Amino acid sequence: MGNKKNNMKKIKRALISTWDKNNLKKLLSKLRKEKVELISSGGTYKEIKKLGFKCLEVSNFTGSNEILNGRVKTLHPKIHAGILSVRKNKKHKKDLIKNKFKEIDLVIVNFYPFEKTLESTKNHRIILENIDIGGPAMVRAAAKNYNDVVVITNPNQYNELIRELIKNKGSTSLSFRQKFSKEAFAETAYYDALIANYFNITLKDSFPKKKILFGNLIEKLRYGENPHQESAIYSFSKKTKLNQLNGKQLSYNNYNDIFSALAISKSLPKNQGTVIVKHTNPCGVSINKNNLKSFKDALACDPLSAFGGIVACNFKIKKKLAKEINMLFFEVIVANGFDKKALRILKKKKNLRIIDSTKTKIIDIENILTNFNMMLIQKPDLKKFTKKNFSLVSKNKPNSKTLKDLIFAFNICRFVKSNAIVIVRNNATIGIGGGQPSRIDSCKIAINKMNKFHNLKDSDEILAASDAFFPFVDGFEKLIQAGITAVIQPSGSIRDKEIIKFANETKTKLVFAKTRHFKH
Repeated sequence: MGNKKNNMKKIKRALISTWDKNNLKKLLSKLRKEKVELISSGGTYKEIKKLGFKCLEVSNFTGSNEILNGRVKTLHPKIHAGILSVRKNKKHKKDLIKNKFKEIDLVIVNFYPFEKTLESTKNHRIILENIDIGGPAMVRAAAKNYNDVVVITNPNQYNELIRELIKNKGSTSLSFRQKFSKEAFAETAYYDALIANYFNITLKDSFPKKKILFGNLIEKLRYGENPHQESAIYSFSKKTKLNQLNGKQLSYNNYNDIFSALAISKSLPKNQGTVIVKHTNPCGVSINKNNLKSFKDALACDPLSAFGGIVACNFKIKKKLAKEINMLFFEVIVANGFDKKALRILKKKKNLRIIDSTKTKIIDIENILTNFNMMLIQKPDLKKFTKKNFSLVSKNKPNSKTLKDLIFAFNICRFVKSNAIVIVRNNATIGIGGGQPSRIDSCKIAINKMNKFHNLKDSDEILAASDAFFPFVDGFEKLIQAGITAVIQPSGSIRDKEIIKFANETKTKLVFAKTRHFKH
């Protein structure tokens, strides 16, 4: 009991300097009730006075006027000595008495809106002026001295502070101060990481000597890939751009599949693409201006694998399509909006997770893989394909429609686990094979899927894509024997000439891509 009592610290003096001035009145009322002396500066001082509370301006407290247009106001020994002094340290006490400094027991600070500034302007001068110096300095000082000082960095923490003061009659416990110290250091670290990242982008330094990761907790998930794994999702911004309209909480696997589905759908022509994903691999993709046909063609690729998967449409889902979707079991439906009738139909399934991805954009941010206390970082594979990225190397040349279909197939290939083979017909996948150590095995899987679910006519033009070159003729030959009439693959094999020769002998249209697109 004695230790607990000694851990309690009475708040006698508070320094308040906030950019976000919301919810101050309720907290100020409690501090006045506890007879806490208030010190503040600039706009916060004016706001406190406007709300009708007594307050001492920082310049009067320190005896020094603000200078450099407000850049220097709280950066003063009287402020930092008051925050950093260890109450039980006799030398610290003597120093305070000698310099006529006073202890500061509570620091309430939030920072200049650097993150919001980045979202609203590219003006470097304005961005620099929104880098807070004095605020983080005070917060770090208070957080370091948590044994004696409370630090509050967010208006969302005010109610918890009020409850603590009520519970302890104007004092705070050590555990309370430790908790908010931890949150304060996280806040300053996040703030500095944003700044460091901004300068890395400005100076085009993708791989600096020190890599700082930052993120905001969106939610703790029930578990990870398996029930014994803990999991959470973070966002690099303040909130996720995925708007959940219905259904159960998203799981780790749901998010993983959604990311994969969105990456594919956002790479397709707007308002035309449907993607069905299972275990991060596409099991059906289609482009069609008729949205209902787009969905049906994607589903037809592999309807068995689609069961329990995720559907992503890069268009608004309407009533007819919603009815079609509701006839089957899917875990998640992602789209660029839903009309009212479609939403009403889809919501009949209470557990169906419905996600509006209208505001979600694919951005050029690094892919990160961590293991063994190390990070692998790479730029994402967001290359936009044009005809210039490909060479027509066979004697039998593809026409513009065939080339377009081949490029569609090659684009899907990069989203399938390597080794990847994608077979298409009329801008829709009809066979996908991937994740195999052997490319010929992926050919067999794609061909088997095609033959299992599709009745092919002799007049059908069937095309295939490979995410990397065929090292031998055998895989290529397997595709030709299955009825494929055109193939697209990256060049780079020492046997490229053999592949071209075989294509010419079999009158197969062959296109070489200038880039490889593995997904391991």
